[in-house]
Amino acid sequence: MRFLIQRVQKASVTVDHHTIGAIDQGFLVLVGVSNTDTKAIADKMIHKLLNLRIFSDENGKTNLNLSSVNGELLIISQFTLYADCKHGNRPSFIDAGNPGLANDLYAYIIEKCKESVIKVEQGEFGADMKVSLLNDGPFTILLDSDEICK
Repeated sequence: MRFLIQRVQKASVTVDHHTIGAIDQGFLVLVGVSNTDTKAIADKMIHKLLNLRIFSDENGKTNLNLSSVNGELLIISQFTLYADCKHGNRPSFIDAGNPGLANDLYAYIIEKCKESVIKVEQGEFGADMKVSLLNDGPFTILLDSDEICK
């Protein structure tokens, strides 16, 4: 499982010219799922996500987590996080999870995050989405379950 996390001042997602999710300060999280991922892996990734201390404190040090700043989440499914570009110029997505598993884990991640975060918005699984953001920093982190769940 991979989470690409961007600290944002605001972010939104539209489908067919309609905004379906929007947040202010918080994280835009692109979620990629592989066929070997499970709810147990998702739980570890969510724990790491929610406890990342990448917001600045009163001294300008990155010591605050999402809840410390009343941050919000916008979670978008992103199978292309598993693009394999080793051979040729056309990416392969063979390592991305099958849509049924990926959608189930995506929904699970959203529901688990809603247990801890006041505002959790989401994209539409499998849709052609347009994502807008005002990156704060910029501050972007990739969490990979192969490293987080060792």
